[in-house]
Amino acid sequence: MRPLFVGILAIATSHAQVNFVRPGLSIQIVSSSIAQDGTIKVDYKLADPAGLALDQSGITTPGPVSLSFVSAYIPKGQPQYYSYTTRTVTSPITNRTTIQAGSDSGGTTQTVAVGEYIYTFRSKAAGQSGAAWDPGATHRVGIYGSRNLTEFDMGTYYDDAVYDFVPAGGTPAPRDVVRTQTCNKCHGWGTELNAGLSFHGGSRRSMALCIMCHTPQTMDPDTGNSVDMKVFIHKVHMGSQLPSVIAGVPYQIIGFNQSVADWSTVVLPSDPRRCAFCHESSTGAAQANAWLLNPTRAACGSCHDDVNFDTGKNHSGSNLPQVSDNQCAQCHIPQGELEFDASIMGAHTYPQESTANPGLVLKILKIDGGAAGQKPTVTFTVRDSKGNGVQPSQLTTLALVLAGPNSDYGYTSFGSDVTTPGYVSESALTGAKCSGDGTCTYTFLHAIPAAAKGSYSIGMEARRVFTVLPGTVQAQDVTYGADNVVASFSVDGSPMQPRRSVVAVKSCNQCHARLSLHGENRNQVEQCVLCHNPSQTDAGQRGNAQDPADRTKPPQAVNFALMIHKIHTGETLGEAGLTYTIVGRNGTHNEFNDVRYPVMTATGTPPDTTKCYMCHVNTSEAAFPVGKNDVLDPQGKLSPVKATTSACTACHFSDSAMAHALSQTDPKFGESCDVCHGVGSAFDVMKEHAGQ
Repeated sequence: MRPLFVGILAIATSHAQVNFVRPGLSIQIVSSSIAQDGTIKVDYKLADPAGLALDQSGITTPGPVSLSFVSAYIPKGQPQYYSYTTRTVTSPITNRTTIQAGSDSGGTTQTVAVGEYIYTFRSKAAGQSGAAWDPGATHRVGIYGSRNLTEFDMGTYYDDAVYDFVPAGGTPAPRDVVRTQTCNKCHGWGTELNAGLSFHGGSRRSMALCIMCHTPQTMDPDTGNSVDMKVFIHKVHMGSQLPSVIAGVPYQIIGFNQSVADWSTVVLPSDPRRCAFCHESSTGAAQANAWLLNPTRAACGSCHDDVNFDTGKNHSGSNLPQVSDNQCAQCHIPQGELEFDASIMGAHTYPQESTANPGLVLKILKIDGGAAGQKPTVTFTVRDSKGNGVQPSQLTTLALVLAGPNSDYGYTSFGSDVTTPGYVSESALTGAKCSGDGTCTYTFLHAIPAAAKGSYSIGMEARRVFTVLPGTVQAQDVTYGADNVVASFSVDGSPMQPRRSVVAVKSCNQCHARLSLHGENRNQVEQCVLCHNPSQTDAGQRGNAQDPADRTKPPQAVNFALMIHKIHTGETLGEAGLTYTIVGRNGTHNEFNDVRYPVMTATGTPPDTTKCYMCHVNTSEAAFPVGKNDVLDPQGKLSPVKATTSACTACHFSDSAMAHALSQTDPKFGESCDVCHGVGSAFDVMKEHAGQ
C-alpha cells in the first residue's frame, strides 16, 4: 500500500512525479550546547542529497530516518576523546565487565520544523573519575543514521556527521590524525550514495565519528583486546604479520551478539612499513605527523606486539623496560643519521625506497625495422635517477618483450622455438650495444610474422641490485626494478593503434602503493598484459610444481582480466569451496583464497567487488571485450571461453551465470552481452554494479 501522501499528490501530479523518490541521506549538525548541569543538546537537519528537508518519521517525506547520538570530549593534556555516552558490557565467556563508549539511549527529540530537530541527550557531561565536566575543553557530538527506502525498492542509505565546539567559547582543537579520504583509497570511493568507509551495518562512515567510540576507555571484554583506534586499526591492518599471529595467537574482536571478527589473515597491500601511506599529511589532517613526532607504547606496541614494555623483552635490542611514554621520543626520534636505525623513519624504511637506491630509468627512443617479416631494432636508454648511464653488466635483468597485434594479444607465433604463447621475450644483457651514457640498441633475434597486420608493441623490464649500509651488520642486498616502458608501432603502414586501456597502475597503487611483481620486474599494466594474454596459462611451470597435487591438475588460466578478477575475489571463491591457484616460477604454489578485497559494501562488510571503477579507468568496465580472442581456461567450466564471458564469470562464477552467458552466445555471431548489459540498456552493467 502506498503512503497516504502519495495518494493525495496523485490528484494533481503525474504518475511519474508521484513515484519520484530521491534516494540518499544528508545529516547536518547546526549547533550543540551543554548546560551547567551537563545536559547536552544538538540541533541538526536532515535532507536528501539535493537539499530537500526530510521528515524524520517518514510520514510527509519518503523513508523514515533512524538516528543515534554520541558525545565526547578531549581531557586537558590528553590526545584522544573520552566518551560521555557509555554502556556497561559483561562477557559471557570471561565474566569480565567493562565500560565501552557507545551511543546515547533514552534521550528526547524536539521537532523545530520538518527537516530540523533538537535532540537532548540522556547521558550528561561528566569528567573522568567523577570530576566536574570541563566547559573549556574541546567537545564533539556525532550523529549517525539511516534512511529506509526499502518500501520503494530502493534500499537503505546512510550518513554521519560530527560537530566540534568549546562550551565556554573559543576554537576547538579536535583529534585529527587520519582522514576518511585516506581510508577510502582502499575501502571504496566513488559517486554512489553509499560508497566508501562503512561499518557496523553501514551507518558509521567517517574516521571523525569512529574515534569518538574507539577510545582508550573501550575494550572487548571477551578477548581483553583494546579497541582504541590507534591500537585496533594498526592490529587489523597488520593482521597476518602481527608477531602474535605468527606465533599462533589469532587476532580477534568479539562484537555485537558475540559475532567473531578474525583479522588474522589480513595482508596489507601497501606493506605496513609505509606508515605515511595512511598517515597522509597531504589531506590537511592537523596531526597527520603524530606517528612521527609522538611515539607511544600503545601505538607502537600494537604492531610490534611481541615487545613487553613492562619487562623490556624485545624492546629495540636494549631489552630495557619502559614504564611510561615519556622517554619514547628520546630514542625513537623522527629521523636518524642512518636508515634501518631506531628512529621512526629509519625503522620503517622500505628497502626498495632506501636513499641508497641509485634508481633505474628506462626509455624507448625509437624502433627501426618494425615492418612485418623483419627483426625490429630498439634504441633505448638505461640510466640512474641522476641521469648517469647504466651498463647491462650492472644489471641482473634487461629484457624486451614483443607482442601483437595490439587489437588483442595472445595467438601470434614468433617462431617454432618460442614456447611463450602470443609473445617473445629476449634478454638484452649480452646482446645490447651500449654507449657510456646508457644509450643502447638491441635487435631482436625473432622476426615479426610475415603476415602481421596492424600495430605491435615492445615492452622493457630491467632490474639491478644495490647494497644498503654496506660493511655494517645491517647490510643487505636489495633488488629494485625499473618502471616498465612500452612502445607501440605499425607493422604494415596503417595508423598506429595502441592496445586498449582498461586498467591503470595508478588505480592499483591506490591500495598497493607501488605494485611490483615477479621479483620487482613488472610494475606497469601495459607490460603485464603482453604476457598475461588470452592464450597464456601456467602450463610451463606445472611440471615443476613444488606441491605434488598441482602436478595432477590442468594448467591454470592467467589471462589478465580473468586472473585479476579471480585474485580480488579470492576470499569469496574460498567461501564457495572454490580455489584459484597459479603455479609460478620454480614451481611455487600461489593460492589466492585468502585475498580479502577491501572495498566495503553499503552495510560495512568487505568485499564489494561491484565497485569496478576502483580498478577500471574511463568506464572501461562497460566496454565489453566482445569479439576479442577466446581465453584458454583449462581449469574453468569451459575452455576456450569467449572473452566477455571469461571476464565476467571470473567473479560471477556460478553454474547459472555460465549457463546464462552461453545462452546469449551464438556459434556464428559470438556474444551478445552488450544487448542487455551495455550502456543505457535494461541491465546496464554500470547501474547493476552501482548498488544502491
